[in-house]
Amino acid sequence: MASTVRRAIGFAFVGSFALLVPVFVGWGEAPTVVETIPIGSVLDPAEATTILVSIPFLAVMALSLVTSHGPLFDLFAFPADHAEGRLYGLASFCLGTAGLTVFTLQFGLSLPVFIASVFLLVYGNLAEKVARQFTQDPFVLTAVFTGTAFCTGLLGQMLTAAILGTTLSVSLAVFLGASGSLLAALLRSVLFDRDDPIVMLTVALVLWLFADLPIALGPAQVVGALCITLVFGYLAYALETASVTGMLSGVLLALLTVVFGDYGWFAVLISFFAVGGLATKFRYESKQQRGLAQENDGARGGGNVLANSAVALLAVIGAAAHTSLSVPKAAFLFAFTGAIAAAMSDTLSSEIGGLFGPPRLITTMQPVQPGTDGGVTWQGVVAGAGGAALVAAIAVAFFDLTALGAGIIVLAGVVGMTVDSLLGATVEGPLFDNMAVNFLATLAAAIVAVGLSFATSVVVL
Repeated sequence: MASTVRRAIGFAFVGSFALLVPVFVGWGEAPTVVETIPIGSVLDPAEATTILVSIPFLAVMALSLVTSHGPLFDLFAFPADHAEGRLYGLASFCLGTAGLTVFTLQFGLSLPVFIASVFLLVYGNLAEKVARQFTQDPFVLTAVFTGTAFCTGLLGQMLTAAILGTTLSVSLAVFLGASGSLLAALLRSVLFDRDDPIVMLTVALVLWLFADLPIALGPAQVVGALCITLVFGYLAYALETASVTGMLSGVLLALLTVVFGDYGWFAVLISFFAVGGLATKFRYESKQQRGLAQENDGARGGGNVLANSAVALLAVIGAAAHTSLSVPKAAFLFAFTGAIAAAMSDTLSSEIGGLFGPPRLITTMQPVQPGTDGGVTWQGVVAGAGGAALVAAIAVAFFDLTALGAGIIVLAGVVGMTVDSLLGATVEGPLFDNMAVNFLATLAAAIVAVGLSFATSVVVL
């Protein structure tokens, strides 16, 4: 058996001890619904101390008592641990689990989320390491990790509810398991195995946020969201418009958009991915000859997808929490559509405008070499405005928007495209990379869209 598989088995074994937390809690007076479990109402001080101290104690044991010469060290050691002579990987995992335990019990957070965050990571990792003995295909390995993480994350929530004797919303549990497994897979694609505690902590914090949002989930909505987004992700990868990380980012964004928004929000989002992907592939050979082609054969990576969609994601989450924030949901809709319009405009202006030339620097209107940051062509500007108009048309088709509302979306998209070019001509390179510029451009478009929607009374507080 490969050492990586043995190590994954060891970490899965250690992670399974997280179930001791609901076992101890179950000894107390458990509530009837698994939502929040305040520490003071179910644990006496001795039990709380036992839980909070046990896992850090294991971390200390890992650092001080396990030497670099022995089977236990060989079982848990990462390559870097061999050089350092200490099980820092195991220690950080135990301390991370202890930190989650403290947060869960001290602040009355969801115990099923805590267990799911641990289980989906350790068992997803184990399944991936086993699969790696038979294939190196990144798509297959990602699918194995995500599928196993989803199943074990869901199982962890169900086991916690069973131990506590409480009820559990199956629809919410499925959604949390799916979004947690996708997020974990995405984070692991850009981090190292030894960074798994960061993945676990991030997943838990995000899932606690999602579980606390005032949304009503039905089985049909969750199943429909999963089916649509998985098909979308597979097509994006099969058509080579997205890399594995790009696919994960897109699937996660699409899932959250359907659940926190609805299918209209998803239609707006998918328009960017579909049209943007086709534009990237359009006359790809010509772009290669001009030195303008998207790297990786036009398949967009996770960083590119998130840079263009992060503002839209925050907007759709804000829409789900609009009642708690006392902000009209329509304001978040304009932020969402404005950001997507900007991403669409910028993509089309670059991918279509790059085929024409010579471009001119937006700040001086002097001719520059193709591919120069901040270089624009009139054909690209027209294509970008058309992309923003397409987003506005889709928004009008799905939402009760007036012509003024559609015009605001178009204008916001053009503003975002212009901001992207201005930043490219002035600060891209010395201060910001392309992904930061894309994020700032979509943020500017969202701010313009929301500001104009209030200024014109399309949205009223």
